Amino acid sequence: MLMSASSEFIALCREQMALLVQGLGASLSVVYLTQELVEAPTNEAKLIPLVVYPEAAVGGQSTNALALPTLNQKLLTAAKDFPVPSKNSQTEDGTSENLPEESLLSGDKIVLPLVYEDVMMGLLVTAREDRAWNEQERSRIESIARTLAIACILDQRRTWLEVQLHQQQIVQEKQQDLLDNLLHQFRNPLTALRTFGKLLLKRLRPGDLNREVAESIVRESDRLQELLKKFDEVIDLGVENLAPLRLPEQEEIFVEATVEKEHKPPLLLPGTGEKEADCYLADILQPLLISAQAIAQERNLQLTVNIPSKLPLVRANCKALTEVFSNIIDNALKYTPAGGKILIEAGQQKDNLQGVAITDTGPGIPPQDLEHLGERHYRGVQAQTEIPGTGLGIAIAKQLIEQMQGEIEVKSPALNSTITSPQTPGTTFIVWLPIANG
Repeated sequence: MLMSASSEFIALCREQMALLVQGLGASLSVVYLTQELVEAPTNEAKLIPLVVYPEAAVGGQSTNALALPTLNQKLLTAAKDFPVPSKNSQTEDGTSENLPEESLLSGDKIVLPLVYEDVMMGLLVTAREDRAWNEQERSRIESIARTLAIACILDQRRTWLEVQLHQQQIVQEKQQDLLDNLLHQFRNPLTALRTFGKLLLKRLRPGDLNREVAESIVRESDRLQELLKKFDEVIDLGVENLAPLRLPEQEEIFVEATVEKEHKPPLLLPGTGEKEADCYLADILQPLLISAQAIAQERNLQLTVNIPSKLPLVRANCKALTEVFSNIIDNALKYTPAGGKILIEAGQQKDNLQGVAITDTGPGIPPQDLEHLGERHYRGVQAQTEIPGTGLGIAIAKQLIEQMQGEIEVKSPALNSTITSPQTPGTTFIVWLPIANG
């Protein structure tokens, strides 16, 4: 548990202790905060000086120089269980108790716990050299201790609230990422389904009873695409307009930190939980190319495929790899204008990696956008066009391929190719995958 003190709480401590020094003649006053050492097997109490007056805040003196007698009680216990040491403490037989004290806190010393609702959060220690405290002065010091206790609990509640808000923000971001990924995975098969329905409709003769079924497929696919656009609008609203929840920034002094590591659950990506296996690239690409050919035909694109036979096996998560190729091929189809060309080639090798290159004759990717390629929701210049998108396809593909110890290489203008020209510079994506052993 992180025990922190805000600048406002420290200022209040200084003001209250100024009353002790200037109003009551205290020679020195110290506010300690307590903390339970979770890692300590005995749960021993630890007192850490936070503010020293009239000296500087903690740091001006070492912790040892302001040490109090060792306290073996567990911290944050009921106040009645906490012994209040003082210079004049006596044992049952009337003799003075032998308490080690530092000269900085010598004199007639008063030690009061900072207690709120039977929970001790710290100590107020004040001492006076020239004379003893009378009852009226002791009463005023107790009032100051109560004020500091209330301020301390309010400060800790502020810290707790800030932690809760931060955790809520993390949960919201994770939920946002999950929704983004699910919607993006939904888009590609929906596009293929709609295309198949339209092709089927073209092949059916007028009056065929199956035309109504085909028309229904296209109609419902169009409806789903409209709903998908609405989802995209909601996602954009959440990303751009919803500010993270946080309290106003405050200067904080951390007394001690035993920070709990944040638990970051994996995103809901394709193939999550699936084991990697040896697979043929042709088996992964074949069903995707069927859909791609249909989409290319509808959009008046020329799709050329060159996959040599007897390619070596690659080691990959098959479901995740399917999503990688689906996203990259979908981008090539989407950003290549009508009459353009797309070339898919396999067989490249480097450093025990096998590559698949997807080249298009689209407008290419500007250098400033290449630097951000793979960032979630980043679309660069494409955000100014009418082409729909969420900026997630390459980000998801990059994350998936890195989990398989592969990489994605991007070249724009495209690599030397038979389909590109100065007027259509295009882009080449090369997906590199580890070649299976043996």
